[in-house]
Amino acid sequence: MTSVKTDDNATNLTVLGIETSCDETAAAVVCGPAHKQILSNTIRSQIDEHTEFGGVVPEIAARAHIEILDRIVAEAMNEAGCGWDDIDAIAATAGPGLIGGVIVGFMTAKAIAMAAGKPIVGVNHLEGHALTARLTDDLEFPFLLLLVSGGHSQFLLVRGVGDYERLGTTIDDAIGEAFDKTAKLLGLPYPGGPHVEKMAAKGDVTRFRLPRPLLDRPGLDMSFAGLKTALRTQAKKLEPVDEQTIADLCAAFQRSVSDVLAARTRSALDLFRTRHPAVKPAIVVAGGVAANQEIRNSLLAAAEEADARFIAPPMRLCTDNAAMIAWAGIERLRLGPVDDMSLSPRPRWPLDPANAGVLGAGKKGAKV
Repeated sequence: MTSVKTDDNATNLTVLGIETSCDETAAAVVCGPAHKQILSNTIRSQIDEHTEFGGVVPEIAARAHIEILDRIVAEAMNEAGCGWDDIDAIAATAGPGLIGGVIVGFMTAKAIAMAAGKPIVGVNHLEGHALTARLTDDLEFPFLLLLVSGGHSQFLLVRGVGDYERLGTTIDDAIGEAFDKTAKLLGLPYPGGPHVEKMAAKGDVTRFRLPRPLLDRPGLDMSFAGLKTALRTQAKKLEPVDEQTIADLCAAFQRSVSDVLAARTRSALDLFRTRHPAVKPAIVVAGGVAANQEIRNSLLAAAEEADARFIAPPMRLCTDNAAMIAWAGIERLRLGPVDDMSLSPRPRWPLDPANAGVLGAGKKGAKV
């Protein structure tokens, strides 16, 4: 391992971040912690490539990353006004994610680091989300994180860099996945989340009563597959469904998800108070589902009810991006030793290894 001198908060580091874990190709230059600044944050979405398939196709995503990543890195460097002499280290997502894309990004980062003579930091994609609020809101440890995206739905207690405890997770579909599957079931375009929200705004939320799974059980785990099945059952009964019925079903589905997340957030805040009675609780929400306004409002209400701070980073930093990876690299560099060229990309990489077995494991490692 190599080291970068990082005495304290007076030290300022400039890091190039690379993110390719799913279907966004992203590069960013961030400096901090003394003077936190996002110098560039370039993101290229692949939605157009995957729309016809109704979801992300891993092979297509990996090829798209290969085709464009060099240009995205160059754009980020140019926008930041930086040369390689200005960069202290390269940080890149090393997992979890679609392994083809992760390999493209991390191997590119290794090549840059070797050519430029810079240290490399392999960043856990989930840690990027977990630490973003420290970049945007100067949030101190400890705090709660609710990560809600297409691939992840979990509550995490964030005690420090590299110190995470998963308090609850979905036992089946992630929330974003459930939104996408619901949209596909109802004939709405991909990606499903924004279209379900748009239709829900036109719907009657009282017409259908859908379940709030697991709320009759203790703990913070969640389930959304049964909710999706209940919606499909209602839709089948009324086939062919008209536009108003689709809107009403979307409204009922969105309300159920909002209610589940709000209830679990209240429970998570209660648990936080028992663990850290002297600390004013803060709940951070990140991930693409955080763009949903009804969900965001329900979480804000739950936080206010519990006299807790609610933080939702700007949407460009909630969804997958490279600025969060660069910032996580800075946080890691401040701790001292960093990774070397022997680090390998991985498809699975739970933040809390002690709680890695909820969804099982295999040759690729524990699921997150």
